[in-house]
Amino acid sequence: MAAAGLCSILTTAASLFLLVPTPVTAFVEDLDDSFKENRKDDIWLVDFYAPWCGHCKKLEPVWNDVGTEMRTSGSPVRVGKMDATVHSGLASEYGVRGFPTIKLLKGEMAYNYRGPRTKEDIVEFANRVAGPLIRPLPSQQMFDHVQKRHNVLFVYVGVESTLKEKFIEVASELIVYTYFFSASEEVLPEYVTLNEVPAVLVFKDSTYFVYDEYEDGDLSSWVNKERFEGYLQVDGFTLYELGDTGKLVAVAVIDDKNNSAEHTGLKSIVQDVAKNYRDHFHRDFQFGHMDGNEYINSLLMDDLSIPTFVVLNTSNQQYFLPSKPIKSTEDMVQFINGILDGTAEAQGGDGILQRIKRIAYDAKSTVVSVFKSSPLLGCFLFGLPLGVISIMCYGICTADTDDGTEEMTRKDVIDPNVSDEGSDEEQDEDKKGENSTEVSDADQEEKDFIEKKKD
Repeated sequence: MAAAGLCSILTTAASLFLLVPTPVTAFVEDLDDSFKENRKDDIWLVDFYAPWCGHCKKLEPVWNDVGTEMRTSGSPVRVGKMDATVHSGLASEYGVRGFPTIKLLKGEMAYNYRGPRTKEDIVEFANRVAGPLIRPLPSQQMFDHVQKRHNVLFVYVGVESTLKEKFIEVASELIVYTYFFSASEEVLPEYVTLNEVPAVLVFKDSTYFVYDEYEDGDLSSWVNKERFEGYLQVDGFTLYELGDTGKLVAVAVIDDKNNSAEHTGLKSIVQDVAKNYRDHFHRDFQFGHMDGNEYINSLLMDDLSIPTFVVLNTSNQQYFLPSKPIKSTEDMVQFINGILDGTAEAQGGDGILQRIKRIAYDAKSTVVSVFKSSPLLGCFLFGLPLGVISIMCYGICTADTDDGTEEMTRKDVIDPNVSDEGSDEEQDEDKKGENSTEVSDADQEEKDFIEKKKD
């Protein structure tokens, strides 16, 4: 009976053990130098990391979740990680320059991931790049479904042509950022009208825009500029990507949690300009808003009060601030026109003085952040070296010299009231000294005379 009960308990324990989920690390493979020869035609999503890197350690649990998601969803993408400090040669071949570096390897192509390090964004990137460059839209229902899922999508309309070849080439370059589709005219929504086919369209902001080679120039440049919505929330990652578009970034710096008229009003004005003045400004400006001023302060090396409006030139680190508060759409349009015609004053830049200022600002920010996060650590890191240097300087200044310098006497002290000729007492002493010399000479002559007389 006891044996039967024990068997039952062991069976139950074994069943529970089998129900325990496999560790997520099982879906992330450790890669070594043999990876390049063994990967064959598989598609790989690889995290190149360094064991000492804090950002890499922070990414590790996210990366394990990515591996689990890709495996359980049936994706053809395999997920791996490689210690780039151990396998530095192979990492260098793949162009790894910093840590962590995320790359999707597909055939001979290596696509860099530069978005937010969240599971959802990384998985979406992997599925987009792993799929076909150009995805067909065979029906209007499929078109509607895709349009609801994506805020921005590029569509080629027409049969084989030189324009389609360019479209495929651009897609192979920029698929890391957005989706590319192809469709016939019949599949497009009824509100779309085309003057000629083939054509390339971008659908965003509840409307569409047609690529014009004569006005928009190179197709790759046009796609790169149009891959963002006309108005968006800007953060550090988005601002970094906007730097590739060549546009000036016009942002309202506000507090999203503040519902006052000042904050909500400025945001509405920027949205209005982005929508209603697109034809005037969309080729040169990207509009949006930023929550909080902490990030913008670090860029401008200044403390901006919010709400405020600023235009950033990410190519040369210049920025423009309005000379008066923006109270209406007209005020903003006037300010932006001033930037275009050169009457608005540019601040900042990447000159020598600004670089020196940047070094000093970064050093100050580092010290302040250390003291805020850990005052004791800050005192140890900065106080100890300063204390040692102070003691050394004090010792050098107070050390006795070995040149035999005598102590200063009362006579060495210069009295400003005494003339160059000296005091009366000093003159009397000098006279006595001279008289004593004369007496001594007379005595000596008398002694000499007596000696001669004796002889």
